[in-house]
Amino acid sequence: MASISQHHQQTRILVQAAAAVCEDKKGLDTRILELDPIDAGLSDFFLVTSATNDRQAIAIADEIEHRLKKEFGVFPNSVEGRRHGEWILLDYVDFVVHVFLVERRAFYDIERLRKSARPLTPAEFDAELKAALAAKTLAARKKASAKPEPATAKPRPAAAKAPSKPKTKPAKKSVAKKAPVRKAAPKKPAKKTAPVKPAPVKKAAAKKPAAKKAAAKKPVRKKS
Repeated sequence: MASISQHHQQTRILVQAAAAVCEDKKGLDTRILELDPIDAGLSDFFLVTSATNDRQAIAIADEIEHRLKKEFGVFPNSVEGRRHGEWILLDYVDFVVHVFLVERRAFYDIERLRKSARPLTPAEFDAELKAALAAKTLAARKKASAKPEPATAKPRPAAAKAPSKPKTKPAKKSVAKKAPVRKAAPKKPAKKTAPVKPAPVKKAAAKKPAAKKAAAKKPVRKKS
């Protein structure tokens, strides 16, 4: 089956949930018609089931509406035929649920009117949906693994550690023996000596005034 879009996938999940209600409420001959896009208009699927009486038909329609609202928060765009219960139509735009009484379904023969549609049982529809989801998950994983990883610096090889030396017990410190301390002999007091008086300082004799120089010699007259 071709890959499906996110919106189409959500529609398939809703149809699957509605079909499960039909099975739980004992709907008869439940079929899912995958409509031709050209002939479908707005809807992609028709869900068709049958009930043996009107009470069962109303119960199926009510439970489909309740479960889709509770589990997915989805409400039908319109609901028709609930009062009589012969043909109840729940229009969810992307798919339409038809709950018929057995005789009314045979009368209208909606499957014959949609000859271009591809009929599927709920089990076949469920298997196709699971296969499509698995293929989508696998494609997403391949896409994620194909992205180049950011370049990271290669870790440098750790330097080889030098072989650790064998642990040896620390050598005991030798305590040096102290030599016995000899006590010094007490010193004898020194003899007292008489204080030496300083010698009297002799005063220097005053110098006598020098003798007067001899009178200057008279100049000698030269003979003519």
